[in-house]
Amino acid sequence: MLRRGFIGLAPAALLQAQDDWKWDVPFVATPTAVIDSMLRLAKVNQGDTLYDLGCGDGAIVISAAKRYSARCVGIDIDPERIREATENARAAGVSNRVTFLEQDLFQADIRPASVVTLYLLTSVNERLKPKLLKELKRGTRVVSHQFGMGDWKPVKKASKGGRNVMLWVVP
Repeated sequence: MLRRGFIGLAPAALLQAQDDWKWDVPFVATPTAVIDSMLRLAKVNQGDTLYDLGCGDGAIVISAAKRYSARCVGIDIDPERIREATENARAAGVSNRVTFLEQDLFQADIRPASVVTLYLLTSVNERLKPKLLKELKRGTRVVSHQFGMGDWKPVKKASKGGRNVMLWVVP
């Protein structure tokens, strides 16, 4: 499970902060234009299986299923986000192409993915990198909104509305 750090807080403040922030990466919606840029940069297509790690409200998964007919899996540790994403997929009419799993992304089986999308912090991406390189097949595309992967340099970059999108390909 991802936990936020709370260095320097008094014990009472620490307990309150832990209740307010349970995970390393709080949910922040990805703008539609950035989602479009991510999916284009990764060249998502009907034959892909896209995994969104930290899927939040499911917007990336839903867009990939709706626009490209990709099979998609969204993974999030927050049960509230999973409920919201499931409802959003139903409302968008793509429930038959998407699955949402309440799991820790570090424990999830991501081997079936041909595309992985991320909107996580650089520190989380760096911790995730060994899993990506070990479990994903050669040629799998990894695309991140805003945050890099340390010394793993992207093969392509794009910018949309001042936001960075980066693409890596598993060697």
